[in-house]
Amino acid sequence: MRILIVTAGSRGDVAPFTGLGRRLADAGHRVAVAAHPSFAGLVGGCGLAHRPVPGDPRELILGWSRAASPAERRALTRAYADGLADGVADAVAAGTDLVLTAFGPAPLSRTAAAAYGIPVVGTYVTPAVATERFALPGARDSDGTGPEDRLGAGRAVLARAEGLFAGAVSRLRDRLGLPEDTPSAAGAIRPVFHGWSPLVLPRPDDWPSGVEVTGYWWPPRPDGWSPPAPLVDFLRAGPPPVFIGFGSMAPDQGERLGELVDAAVRRAGVRAVVQAGWAGLGSGSGSGSGSENVMAVGDVPHDWLFPRTAAVVHHAGAGTTAAGLRAGVPALPVPVMADQPFWASRLCGLGVAPRALPFGDLTAASLGDAIRECLAEPAHRRRAAELARAIAAEDGAARVLAHVRSLEAD
Repeated sequence: MRILIVTAGSRGDVAPFTGLGRRLADAGHRVAVAAHPSFAGLVGGCGLAHRPVPGDPRELILGWSRAASPAERRALTRAYADGLADGVADAVAAGTDLVLTAFGPAPLSRTAAAAYGIPVVGTYVTPAVATERFALPGARDSDGTGPEDRLGAGRAVLARAEGLFAGAVSRLRDRLGLPEDTPSAAGAIRPVFHGWSPLVLPRPDDWPSGVEVTGYWWPPRPDGWSPPAPLVDFLRAGPPPVFIGFGSMAPDQGERLGELVDAAVRRAGVRAVVQAGWAGLGSGSGSGSGSENVMAVGDVPHDWLFPRTAAVVHHAGAGTTAAGLRAGVPALPVPVMADQPFWASRLCGLGVAPRALPFGDLTAASLGDAIRECLAEPAHRRRAAELARAIAAEDGAARVLAHVRSLEAD
């Protein structure tokens, strides 16, 4: 079967689907991943075909931060959404029998698939079905905290997400010759498979049939990858370091954050591996320049690096959160936006993190003190190790693969 996986966003929005795609490919399916051009190497390095969709989420975030008015931000968002819509349509038209879609581009995936009579399956890495159990990631503050309040907050999140692509969906319908009443709502896609461990966030009892929690879809290491020799030497030269990285957050703040991180590491009295990410940590004067206790790195597979660390300090994106849990090491979440406060809260609730340190409260003193706090409590490491052992027994991709096989049998 020809399977197209559609995703958009940062690396954390793409990497889990390389794991899912690789598993499907190993089972004999022809798998392509539709993602932004900057991820061609990531996708191809995992042995999967890449179908490019226009857009650069890093430039979009930078544009938002520099926009002079709300109207300018809306124009940037519309251009991004329209480019994404055209790319998704082209990727579907290139030949596929089944579309697996991430939540963000789901309305576009559903619309494009409708033009060709292709089934669509939801494959989401964050909760995307409203429930009374918890407010969905991205929910705004509410006056109430009861079940109905949480359900209403979740529905509002889904409505806002739908509105983000409403114009692009309408224009895509026109391009493909579809009637205006062609369904596009992501919330109506069934089945939906959520790719996280039920030990981390159990499936709510009020979710409808066909909405499942499968377990994580682990990204494979790129074919032929080996660790850089300087990093190996650094790890061998002393006690396990703390990992510090903010992923796709804070683009172009590398110098400021680098100096802050250097000072925090000195205050905490630890060694550190600092990942550049979109902020560009390590590219300026900070983050390791002139310090034998700090090493700056680029992209390094988290499944290799994290088990070699004493703790992971990160922005609590879904992918990095998963990698830290898999490694069995304590965490210090530094959430910035979107689903990150949600996963940061889960890390604390699971007992693997002492507390969340919101990015807006980040200083050298607050970060250094929080790192010491994270390392000082042995219970965090014990709980992280217990959870990692249990997660290792799960096979999240198997549930999706079983559904694909059932479609083949029909």
